[in-house]
Amino acid sequence: MTEEEIFDVVDDHDEVIDQEKRSVVHKNHLKHRAIHVFVFNAEGKIFLQKRSLTKDCFPGKWDSSTSGHLDSGESYDACSVRELKEELGLETNEQLEKRFKVDACEETGWEFVWLYQCQSEGPFELQASEIEMGDWFTKEEVRDWIRKSPEDFAPSFILLWDKSQDN
Repeated sequence: MTEEEIFDVVDDHDEVIDQEKRSVVHKNHLKHRAIHVFVFNAEGKIFLQKRSLTKDCFPGKWDSSTSGHLDSGESYDACSVRELKEELGLETNEQLEKRFKVDACEETGWEFVWLYQCQSEGPFELQASEIEMGDWFTKEEVRDWIRKSPEDFAPSFILLWDKSQDN
């Protein structure tokens, strides 16, 4: 049995105030940290993942190319590179583009989130425990899909997608 992850618990200013087990953080809606990465290809399509049905939050929902919680003491930048490698098998030498940060809120699951962006053509090696499947979509396809069926997506993805279209 694997040991449960430990997250940094943060205050309203994203300053670390404690450490706690993942299950406790999620159960008690404690503020913590995460990253999302949008991976685009040369055609401008975004790779989206469908979350595994075994995920504790939003199983079976479509989400960012990759996302994940920061380990205790880990930086946002380091987490973005680690999650790309773990979930997509993507190792990149390029600096990920840091897009923007959103404050912890209900839509993000009480996570402060930095959104990153990079370019890759794939193919990817999807981490089966995290991702059921993935595919490439045009921006128009994503926009129309969200408008017609927002319930298909993790709420944090919709928030980040909408904000990324404004920036």
